[in-house]
Amino acid sequence: MNKQARPTARLSVKVVPGSSRDQIVGWLGDALKIKVVAPPEKGRANDAVVELLSKALGISSSDIQIESGHSSPSKVIAIMNMDDEKIKSSFAK
Repeated sequence: MNKQARPTARLSVKVVPGSSRDQIVGWLGDALKIKVVAPPEKGRANDAVVELLSKALGISSSDIQIESGHSSPSKVIAIMNMDDEKIKSSFAK
C-alpha cells in the first residue's frame, strides 16, 4: 500500500473579534462565521479561533494553522488530517 500525503483541508472563515462569547455561528456563503471574545490585538483573536476550532473538531490545535488573513477578518485556515467534506459535515446545521 502506498503512503499518501496527509490530507489538509482549507477552510475560509469570517472572524468577529470582541464578541460577548466564543461561538461558531455557521456558514456565511462559503465561509464559516466565528465569533470570539478575544480582541484583534497581538494575535489573540487568531489564537482564540484556532482553540475554538480544535475543540469543535476534536483535534490538536497544532493541526490548525492560519494560512492567510492574519490581520483581516477573512482568513484561510489549513486543517491537517482532514478533508473538505469532513469539515463541512462537522459544521452542517
